[in-house]
Amino acid sequence: QVQLVESGGGSVQPGGRRRLACVGSGFTFSWSVLAWYRQAPGKERESVAHIGHDGATNYEDFAKGRFTISRDNSKSTMYLEMNDLKPEDTAVYYCRAAGLDFDVWGKGTLVTISS
Repeated sequence: QVQLVESGGGSVQPGGRRRLACVGSGFTFSWSVLAWYRQAPGKERESVAHIGHDGATNYEDFAKGRFTISRDNSKSTMYLEMNDLKPEDTAVYYCRAAGLDFDVWGKGTLVTISS
């Protein structure tokens, strides 16, 4: 069964940091393109960052300089390190994995930025 499971969500104070993890199973993790998305309350889902099977990364403007996407293929895990968090970063964060014959999403993990 192709599956992604996110973890690491929770409540963080403004200016704080948080690391999210996404564990994949049921597919060849090392050959997949991986990505993080987020959906804030009342807004559409948006891209955050993605990382290719070769480790090449790309970030949306709001994430540049604050967020870091990485992957550990030996653990079938992708990470999103988030720093200098702002209230507008409050959202459900989803991971996504895509390959030649699959495209799977996790169920999301909620990150709330609040003092």
